[in-house]
Amino acid sequence: MEYLKRASSTRVEDDPKIAKRVQEMLHTIRQKGESAVQQYARNLDGWEHGFILTEAKKAILIDQVPEQTKSDLQFSLKQIVRFAEAQRATLREFEIHTEPGVILGQRLVPVQTVGCYVPGGRYAHAVSALMSIATARVAGVSKIIACSPPRGSSIHPAVVYAMDLAGADIILEMGGVQAIASMAFGLFGNPPADMLVGPGNSYVALAKKMLYGEVGIDVVAGPTESAIIADSNADPTSIAIDLISQAEHGPDSPVWLIVDDRKLGDQVMKLVPRIASSMPNATMIDHAWQHHAEVVLCTDRAEMVEISDHYAPEHLQILAADLDWWLEHLTNYGSLFLGEGSTVTHGDKCSGTNHILPTLKGARYTGGLNVQKFIKVLTWQKIDEQANRLMSATGSRISRVEGMEGHARACDWRLRKYFPDDDWDFTVRAVAELENQQK
Repeated sequence: MEYLKRASSTRVEDDPKIAKRVQEMLHTIRQKGESAVQQYARNLDGWEHGFILTEAKKAILIDQVPEQTKSDLQFSLKQIVRFAEAQRATLREFEIHTEPGVILGQRLVPVQTVGCYVPGGRYAHAVSALMSIATARVAGVSKIIACSPPRGSSIHPAVVYAMDLAGADIILEMGGVQAIASMAFGLFGNPPADMLVGPGNSYVALAKKMLYGEVGIDVVAGPTESAIIADSNADPTSIAIDLISQAEHGPDSPVWLIVDDRKLGDQVMKLVPRIASSMPNATMIDHAWQHHAEVVLCTDRAEMVEISDHYAPEHLQILAADLDWWLEHLTNYGSLFLGEGSTVTHGDKCSGTNHILPTLKGARYTGGLNVQKFIKVLTWQKIDEQANRLMSATGSRISRVEGMEGHARACDWRLRKYFPDDDWDFTVRAVAELENQQK
């Protein structure tokens, strides 16, 4: 392989100054609660109002949303719910009889409370509200708290409509670290969130990362990433336009192109700056392209797969022949877009697959947000007395091999209690000895 274009940086590391600031804010809010949130909202956002969106204000904001926008968001929601319901149908509860007298099983239990963060800084991400809230609702989450940064005197009306449409129980007009902390710590009369989901800026991402373990999160998020694999027959203009469409997420959003044809790579590198120059956010796109984009020339499609799996991109688009081959051989990506008809925008806005996806090589070990993320797979077992002849004997022996005498004696007790007349050809503590240990 050969780089036709190299990025000055291929990974965005946590800024230690931002990390320190986020840690300080979380500590202060943990100690001082709602008063600290109010102070941060006042200082950072100029917000002097209440945080819980009232029904009256919500109705006023929803009335401002054009009917076409409502219709489009309803269509998007329908696709998201369809896909989420299909995911849910792949999960099932069961019980199996593994040995005589031994029953094992699994239950599917949704988490109780989820906090959904909807970004609202550079863009009004209405569909992000649908992606997180609707998916949690399909999973069976009983309490959904949604938040988004206000713009001026309110959240963007389209975002409010999307939150309400998807089924949010509570909407907070709040963003940033203070919103993440409020949901995690259960402020303003809400229960503490069991999970926090949704994309956000570096402050939001770090706050979620720092709280992980105390609460669950969807993915560790970084800047949006997109890669395209293209063969010599791909349209260079299609490639350039799709790379630009993803670079507009932010100045630190990397886009990667993997080709098997030098001429194609050179054409795209000439087209991107030219096409981007007509965009209203041309400066930001140009920064992302100049500093974070890479173009890689490979010798064959096997090497293209190897390079793509190394990047493990959030979004991966295939503009190459034999789409089924790529679907079978690629393994590391957040979501896959096969063929020129499948632009990443479709997944971002309306096709139905979730757009909250892993970045920073997270696709090596996890997929994106889905119904399963909100559902706990809980196992159970029921073992009768007779089955203890096998299970407790095995458990006792293994425990002593591992040096765990307490575990062994829990099994020994059952062997002596259930089978008092049996002789054993391995160490089984006598009942009297076990009882004496308890005194």
